[in-house]
Amino acid sequence: MSETNEITPAQLSRVAAALQKQATRDFSPLWNVSATVDSFDRLEDVPVGYWPVIVRDDINESGAAGVHLDEHGQPFALVQYSDSWSLTASHETLEMLADPTGNRLIAGQSPKPDQAAVEFLVEVADPPEDPQFGYTVNGFLVSDFITPRFYDPVPADGVRYSFGGNIKEPRSIREGGYISWLDRTTNEWWQQVWFGTSKAEFRKLGRMTNRVGSLRSAIDARTETALRITQAGPQSLKFADARALTAQIKETTASRAQSWRDQIEALVVGKIVESAWEGGEEHNNG
Repeated sequence: MSETNEITPAQLSRVAAALQKQATRDFSPLWNVSATVDSFDRLEDVPVGYWPVIVRDDINESGAAGVHLDEHGQPFALVQYSDSWSLTASHETLEMLADPTGNRLIAGQSPKPDQAAVEFLVEVADPPEDPQFGYTVNGFLVSDFITPRFYDPVPADGVRYSFGGNIKEPRSIREGGYISWLDRTTNEWWQQVWFGTSKAEFRKLGRMTNRVGSLRSAIDARTETALRITQAGPQSLKFADARALTAQIKETTASRAQSWRDQIEALVVGKIVESAWEGGEEHNNG
């Protein structure tokens, strides 16, 4: 749902429909997670049992955007509005579906050569998070995401490591993306990041202390994930392409809508007769 005047109810419904299609068609078969995505006018209209994704003009703190847990441990997401807000909403929705509590860890071999087995934080949209790796659903830009095979021990031919095929090997990232893991031998958090450099780099985050929220919200705040996506999205070529496609789709749907209206009007005034009959008995419907 939206708490910004920049989004009309019609726009909200169209993006919700795109996220629904992504969740059902693309995400569910790979992650075995079923979900519905609906739009509501106000927070007060959201039924009990739903996990809200709330778009606002200004989140204020960069670490506030993203998925959080309410006082009863249920997830909700805050999305800062930008022209490419569908990309950010897709990112947060997918991560909430894959790991609602934001604390899921999966063991695997560290990308860092001098480390052995570590525990990766499951953040399905982060390794290919840059807008250039997104794709369109119903004309709206949405996020690529990793598959469960992303954590495989070795690469294999014909395996899809991200939905869009942008990730070529297990536990690897693309430009603008990152992964995070915990080294249990030192209890320190590490990342591999690829932010504005010619190649991916390793960086040590250190030990996590005095944590209040989930592991994911703590890591996202430190990495400024949501802020980076919000700023990069409107500048990307993929967003420009999606915007042009959205305009074309609007023309098509407007034409189709007018065709439906014309046919309905013809039915109402009796210009269209569905069929002709002969040889049967008349029925008295009165």
